This record gives sequence, structure tokens and C-alpha cells, in this order.
Amino acid sequence: MDGTLTVGDLERLRKDFSASPVYRLAQNAVTRVSVDDVAISRDLVSSIDHSVSTTLDDWKVTNQERSGRCWLFAGLNLLRVGVMRKTGLKDFEFSQNYAMFWDKLERANYLLEAIIETANRDLDDRTVAFLLESAASDGGQWNMFAALVAKHGLVPKGYMPETQSSSNTARMNSVRRYQLHQGARTVRAATAQGPAAARAAKADIMQVVYRILCIHLGTPPERFDWQWTDKDKKFHRDGVLTPQEFAAAYVDLPVSDYVCLVNDPRPSSPIGRTFTVEYLGNVIGGPPVIYLNVDMQVIKDVAAATIQGGEPVWFGCDVGKMMSNDYAFWDAELYDLPAVYDTAFGLDKAARLAYHETAMTHAMLFTGVDVLDGVTRRWRVENSWGSDRGKDGFYTMNDSWFGQYVFEIAARKSALPAGLRGALDAEPIVLPAWDPMGALAR
Repeated sequence: MDGTLTVGDLERLRKDFSASPVYRLAQNAVTRVSVDDVAISRDLVSSIDHSVSTTLDDWKVTNQERSGRCWLFAGLNLLRVGVMRKTGLKDFEFSQNYAMFWDKLERANYLLEAIIETANRDLDDRTVAFLLESAASDGGQWNMFAALVAKHGLVPKGYMPETQSSSNTARMNSVRRYQLHQGARTVRAATAQGPAAARAAKADIMQVVYRILCIHLGTPPERFDWQWTDKDKKFHRDGVLTPQEFAAAYVDLPVSDYVCLVNDPRPSSPIGRTFTVEYLGNVIGGPPVIYLNVDMQVIKDVAAATIQGGEPVWFGCDVGKMMSNDYAFWDAELYDLPAVYDTAFGLDKAARLAYHETAMTHAMLFTGVDVLDGVTRRWRVENSWGSDRGKDGFYTMNDSWFGQYVFEIAARKSALPAGLRGALDAEPIVLPAWDPMGALAR
């Protein structure tokens, strides 16, 4: 009984499959077309309704192209609403390239500081190995976005437009990853001579990283001449501004006052407690990534009230589950996979997290909600995959999907129920660096 698959085992597997006409029919179908086309629920498709009782968006979607910048796009899409209102522009985008430049520079510094801090550990230590494996990620979290805005400001897209590498980050990231791995070796060796020697080595590496980013993304502007013509053809001029001055003048939301509400139903994650993830961040000295774990109904109520009050909502989810680009639709029962495969798909949300079947993989923006008699039914979503996917780039999410696959929203602290605000002051539970609650940054 050594666990080897024997000839007899293989013969039983073959006979079991061949004996079922249902299995053979499924094979005939799935070998010719996508399993999603076979499993999709016709009843759900026939009842899709994209209308919602509150809709905020009246603009075009953005496109992150072949990059993992969803969290930046969602954050900038949230903030651009106020700019359009203030300036009278029909459409406006911040430079996503500018925000990514500073994130990647700050992230390199953050990583190398973590390497200095863990230099006394073996390379196969799980935390050290995780830091090295995630050295060149595109992803991020709300608090990381807020830290970038606070420190580096923002610029309109035209003053630092997209480049080939900002739209397709793989090759640039491979070069950065090599240099950061090489730099990690140098910094770890230098720590033997003390902190000053380690940070001197880090400074040399940061010079290389800055050079790489400028070559791939362009050099960020220190100031720019801001003028525009609004949708009524009226010309405006605001003079020469720094990115920090531009953000202070045109961002009308208190970004630093937002908190992250998450729904983590694992037994190890108490409701009403704050959490953080070790080594999850970008700006040294910036606000830490803090989550407040709450019931899903709290997240739904806060999100719906925020949208009905005229403000979109940034959120993080496991985007690829039970979704259809063709129908621009998410529903928890969209695909009847148990019928196709004749087996259970029975993991609940907590078990999917614990067994690495789900995690936050994408950030987007809620721009609408349908509420009937005080109960949310579906949600309108602004994605950042361009207008060719979904319904002109927008999607509809049924409430069933929200409960299963949405993990996080960013909300004003004042939007929280009074009983939860005090919980934000508690010392957060520290989750390990590899915990799935940090997955959006990876």
C-alpha cells in the first residue's frame, strides 16, 4: 500500500468514465467548445438586467492593458470624478504611469529595507523567500495608493502618458526583478559591516532602479502648466503647478481618511478586529495597510449608502470566478460546473481562503447599485480593461456574487457604524506576509 497508481487502478478509472453516457456527452461538448459555454446557466442569462436604481458614471472606462495596475486605476478612477465635476471636463484621466513610476521606486526601497531587516535569516526562511519571490509585483492596496498620493501627488495623463512598458510591464519587471535580486544579495552582505554600510549599498541600487524606471516609463514631471477647455468650450488656466499642488487643488475626497473594510470569514479572523499583513506596503513612513474585518452586510450597507450619496466605491475581489465578459455579468451560480463534472464544488468562502482557492485578485470601482425596499440586488462596476470587454467596459454584479467573491472596500471612516469606529484604534493582528489578505498587492 505505497500509494502508487496501479494498472488495476487505471483500468477502473477508464471503465468508470466509459460506462457513463453523461460523461461521454460532456466530453463531446467540452472538447469542441469552452466549458463555460457548456456550463453557463441559461436561466440566469435569460434574466440578466443591467439597470440599477442609482448610477453615477457618465464617462468612458480606462484600460490598464497588460499590467497589474488595477488598484491604481481604480483609485485614480475614483478621484477623477471630482476633477471632472470641478473643471467641467467631459472626460479626464490622471497619469497612471506617473503613479506607477513612484510606486515601483518606493516599492524597491521598501523591499530593500525589508531585506536589511531580515538579513540575519537564512535565504530559505519563508518570509525572506516570499520577499524575493514578490520583488517586482505590479499590484497594490488602497493604503498604498493613499500613500503615493500623499507623498508624490498626481498629474493629468497628458503630462506623463503611457509608454510601451507601462502598458505591458512584463519585460521591465523582469529587468527590475533581476537587479533587485542582485541588490538583495549585495545588501545582505553589506549588513555585516553595519546599518550604514547596508544603506550605502541600498543607495547605489536605488540609483539603478530609478534609471531603469526612467528608461522604461519616462521621467516624472516636477511641475507642469495646467490649462484646459471644458465641455462648454470655455478656456481655463491655473498656472504652473507641482504634482502635489495639483492633487491638493483638484482631489476633492479625503483620501487619507478612508479605511479598508474586509470580509474574512476564516475562524482565525475575528469580526470587529483590525489586521495588517507583514511587509505589505510601498512607502516607508507612509500609512500602514490596515483592514477592519466586518460582516459582509456591513460592507454592502456602507457601499450602497456611499453610492446613493453620489460617490463611487473602490473595492477588491476575486474577479475571475463565475464571470462572463460576453454578458458583462457576475453571479455566484453563473456556471453549473457540478452538472458538467458530476462532482461537488462545496468549499465556502472561508474554506476557499484557507485552501488557497480564492484571494483578492483585482480592484475596480462600484459606480451604481440597485436597491429595492432597502435590499441590494445588483451592482454596477467600472472595470479598467478597456471598452472592448463587458458592456462598453462596465459590468453588472448580482448580490450573490458580491457576498462570495468581494473581499474589501475603501470607505470614509465617518461611513462606518458608530460601534465599529472605535475598533480602528486597536492594535492590529499581524498576518504573515504570504497571507491571502495581501494577495492584491502581488
